Formats: sequence, structure tokens, C-alpha cells
Amino acid sequence: MKNVLTLFTFILASPIAVFAGEPNCDVSLDVQFLEGAPVDRFVLTNGSERGIVQADVQFDLRPSAGKLIFDTQSGGSGVEVYQPFQSTAANLDVADGAAGLRMPLGGLEAGASISFTIDVDDRLTASDLGQIRVSGSEMQGTVVTLTIDEHSYSAVFNAKNLAVIDAECTDKV
Repeated sequence: MKNVLTLFTFILASPIAVFAGEPNCDVSLDVQFLEGAPVDRFVLTNGSERGIVQADVQFDLRPSAGKLIFDTQSGGSGVEVYQPFQSTAANLDVADGAAGLRMPLGGLEAGASISFTIDVDDRLTASDLGQIRVSGSEMQGTVVTLTIDEHSYSAVFNAKNLAVIDAECTDKV
């Protein structure tokens, strides 16, 4: 009986995070860019063993090798074709020529994916595929940041158009 009482006392005194997992760690988010002139696509996949309840995802194109921008309006900052932001997960108005966007992520089950389309153009004078299309080496350097409960985790796109955010718990019990 003493062992049962000791265990019960331990459970009551322990933080809930020991059993439920901290909401801002052990999260893995794969973000892939798919070039598809005229419509480019970003795919976000929850590689975690649990769902992401509520978060924000931010994209910063400024450090990209291709000096990338979002081309969302006709005759604006981009080249020829354009595509405004479109997604069933969020409704955003991204300014033409913007180098960043912040998207609310209302929830994403373990293993599930969401995507959005938008046109991305480079501003290089001599680009791999022309300014209307983005190669992997041009996306390289773009930073994607996942913010959960005021904690932020970032990853950088590689030359294969992929960024992987791994927010591991540092003080697991």
C-alpha cells in the first residue's frame, strides 16, 4: 500500500508535461518548395508523432541565394506570370514583391500535410531557369520559422528545396 501511495503522490506532484510532453518540443515540420511555373507550391508536413495544435509559420526569402520575392500581382515586381497566395488552411494577402510571409497554422495532425500556392520569382541577372522559375540553388538560404507558444524554431532551405524544423526537448524526463 505504501508503494501505491508513493506512486500516487509522485503523479500528483509531477508536472503534467512529463506525461503529456511539452507543447513546444518534439515537433518536426518538413517544408518543401515545389517549382511549378506558373504556380509554385509550399508543402508543410508534420513529421511529429503528435499533432501541432496551433502555431505560426514564417517564411523569410531575404537570405535566399536567388534574391527571391513573392510575385502576387500582374505588372508588379515579378516577371510575366503571377499567382496570389491560395490555401484552404489560411487566407493571406501577400504584398507583391514581398520577401516574407507569416501564416497561421491552426492545427496539423501527426503525419498530415497542408500546402499553399504562390508565385516565387528570383531577381538574379543570370539565373539557372530564368527569373520566372526558381531552382533549388536559388531557394537555398530561405529561412522558415515555426512559432509555438512563443517559442520559435527555424530551419534553412537546402539546395534540394527542403527545410526541416526539428524542435527537440532538451530536458526530457
